[in-house]
Amino acid sequence: MHLLIPAAGMGKRMGSDRNKLLLTLRDQPIISWTLKAAEAAHEITWIGIISQPTDWPDFKVILAQQQLTKPVELIQGGSTRQESVYNGLQALPDSTKQVLIHDGARCLATANLLDRCAHALRQSSGLIAAVPVKDTIKVVGKNGIVQSTPDRSQLWAAQTPQGFDVGLLKQCHAEAVRQGWEVTDDAALFERCGLHVQIVEGEETNLKVTTPQDLAIAEFILKTRLGEE
Repeated sequence: MHLLIPAAGMGKRMGSDRNKLLLTLRDQPIISWTLKAAEAAHEITWIGIISQPTDWPDFKVILAQQQLTKPVELIQGGSTRQESVYNGLQALPDSTKQVLIHDGARCLATANLLDRCAHALRQSSGLIAAVPVKDTIKVVGKNGIVQSTPDRSQLWAAQTPQGFDVGLLKQCHAEAVRQGWEVTDDAALFERCGLHVQIVEGEETNLKVTTPQDLAIAEFILKTRLGEE
């Protein structure tokens, strides 16, 4: 299974002026933890890191330190996540039929989750890892007034990896360019094109590291996971 890792974002909400995936989490760059999971996943055979060329020297150092056994390609990112994934799809080997897309900032995803999504994708044209919503969600208007309270039993919080049939996803991205659609994940493109997206049970610890608070939580999760006191 081919894996694309969008890793082109800056760390503005992290209070950083550089790519947040180069920030340190337990003495290693954040991206290193994502790569560890990809290396350990039995189903992953190829990795593409989508990032800005200015970060490539740093990523090459990290890759050398990781000593991965799987081929890794650095792919130029775009100005948005959507553009970055589009670039990543064009860089896939021509023979690629299916792809997993996993945000580099979700550095706590396990190899087991990647493998489960890869297995599920063989029976589906589109899927996302997700977890049931625990909180009561309110739909609020621009005036700050609650408009409705959706049924929580039908709400899931989307995560990554997300997996797709490559041909269909390329068609959806091409349609997005024609229509001027702007979405926050590839599943939304699939939905707009009238295609089905399956849910695969995600992991509660698979948080996206976006703020300093997220980084502190990730530190705690890794400490617990590694059995440290």
